[in-house]
Amino acid sequence: MATVRPPSFSLFSLGDDAEGLWVAEDAGEILGFGFSWVCGDLWFLAQLFVSPGQQAHGIGGELLKRTLYQAQKTNAATKALITFTFNTVSQGLYMRHGLFPRCPIYNFKVARENMMNRLHGAQLRYAPIENTGAHLHRLTQIDIGALGVSRRKHHQYLLNDDETRGVMLYAKDSDECLGYAYIADGHIGPLAVTHPAMVGAAFWTALSLAVDSGSTQVSAFLPGPCETALSIAVELGMRITIPMILMSTQDFGHWTHYLPRNPGFM
Repeated sequence: MATVRPPSFSLFSLGDDAEGLWVAEDAGEILGFGFSWVCGDLWFLAQLFVSPGQQAHGIGGELLKRTLYQAQKTNAATKALITFTFNTVSQGLYMRHGLFPRCPIYNFKVARENMMNRLHGAQLRYAPIENTGAHLHRLTQIDIGALGVSRRKHHQYLLNDDETRGVMLYAKDSDECLGYAYIADGHIGPLAVTHPAMVGAAFWTALSLAVDSGSTQVSAFLPGPCETALSIAVELGMRITIPMILMSTQDFGHWTHYLPRNPGFM
């Protein structure tokens, strides 16, 4: 289920606000950890893990309470997370804290070779995202429209990641910026557009960039309401590998406008 990777986003978040990272330990042994971040008035639980041999002892609940301190201190209006659909025990824990299922999210994947010569959909013009005030301002506007909050600091994190490619998406015949997309190791996300009518062309463009990256696999996290992207994925033979669910204290965001990066980054 999980891929072992350097905890770069955790380290970034630790430096940004250490209140969101907690560890449970006993006699020098780590039993579990919780990790959350805040953007604007959105608090997001990125990870909550308890060692299998230590579960059902209240450690998960205590870690969740500690990470929720961050939400209280920042007066977050919305609390949210993404978890495995089949993780029923954790979902019960989250519901007891007021987070309820809102939106299914599916991880789709396909071998790159199966995508070759099949990307026939209309695409958008694109250009690299630059770490400039103008580009970050436009990214902020797009995110506020799609999610209701700015994620400027997370864009700066992605732009400093050498393994991630970010592009601004433009109309073919104008300089109007319609959205953005990031691709890393064949995986698409986050991707956001200013209007749901643009998500199809944006997704086709991101798929083409993912294929051109040379990765052996192409993948994306697709929300249930984003029927256009789901239809394209199925048409191209992409398969669901992991079903997930967005849980939150209230509805937020437009999930026809936004494709998450992963369960921790959103």
